[in-house]
Amino acid sequence: MSSNKPSQDDENAPIEVVLYDPAWPSKFEEERAVLEGLLGHWVVADIEHVGSTAVPGLAAKPVIDIMLPVESLEASRGSIEAASHAGYLYWPYKADVMHWFCKPSAAHRTHHLHIIPFDSPLWFDRLRFRDTLRSNSELAEQYAELKLHLAKRYRYDREAYTEGKGDFVTAVLAGAGGK
Repeated sequence: MSSNKPSQDDENAPIEVVLYDPAWPSKFEEERAVLEGLLGHWVVADIEHVGSTAVPGLAAKPVIDIMLPVESLEASRGSIEAASHAGYLYWPYKADVMHWFCKPSAAHRTHHLHIIPFDSPLWFDRLRFRDTLRSNSELAEQYAELKLHLAKRYRYDREAYTEGKGDFVTAVLAGAGGK
């Protein structure tokens, strides 16, 4: 199994949040077609565009987040090697709940691939969060402001940036019938 693990130096790429780009949905569709061709053997439902680039009008890091549904992590272990053929670099981030990848490098990310068991809590939480932001522009604006603030505060600390969004995400999910 090839991990193509990003180097420690790559993790220090700055966090940049930019205005919404209307090209993001088409970039997702292009990548979905590639992934269906390469990883279709493991796909058990629709491949989903998630994350901030999936919410029209929302400022975001210019990275297309793709969630690919599989039966289980164990049954989809072969997808790690297969994804490398599309330029994805595997990183054992939250390896207990997903196979996670970035493309083309950790220093310059255009795509994140999250291979997640279909029907898992993480699968439903990600969809519920995306759909809530899509339907509630006030919440989406609050989220954008938080992300801009965190990107300035934690420009070179991706973990702190991500953790800083945690309470907001938890509150949105609770309000949307989540945890």
